[in-house]
Amino acid sequence: MSLWFGDVAGIDLPAMASGTLIENLGIEIVELRDDALVGRMPVDHRTVQPAGVLHGGASVALAETLASWAGYLAVDRDRFHVVGMEINANHLRPISSGWVTATATPISTGRRAHVWEVRIMDDIGKLVCISRCTLAVIEQRSTYGTPDSRG
Repeated sequence: MSLWFGDVAGIDLPAMASGTLIENLGIEIVELRDDALVGRMPVDHRTVQPAGVLHGGASVALAETLASWAGYLAVDRDRFHVVGMEINANHLRPISSGWVTATATPISTGRRAHVWEVRIMDDIGKLVCISRCTLAVIEQRSTYGTPDSRG
């Protein structure tokens, strides 16, 4: 049984990412599983720190993006909106090139709050960062949209 609410096949996440930090960092959604959302991000000039390794803030941005998209897909979007409340991350190993792949899985998807775990792996399957993100579920129609429908 899928944890996603309603028909998510027609939701164009890349179009909604247009003109945002998500697009600027090169974050892509690569798989929507019944129990998880998977995305990836390049380790390149946009995402490294001056020492040449993946910036911890880029990892956190990837984690919050995946958790937020997952929360968005898991609620009735006509009635609820999700926003980040808290995020933490443990950066476990450096990476200087390639891609990192993140998998968001639910720890709890309650009526008022969600908690998502996001595991970020390198190209050879080693854990780079582990994060936990708490989302508030707000009773209002979701405001996620494409650039022409914002604000």
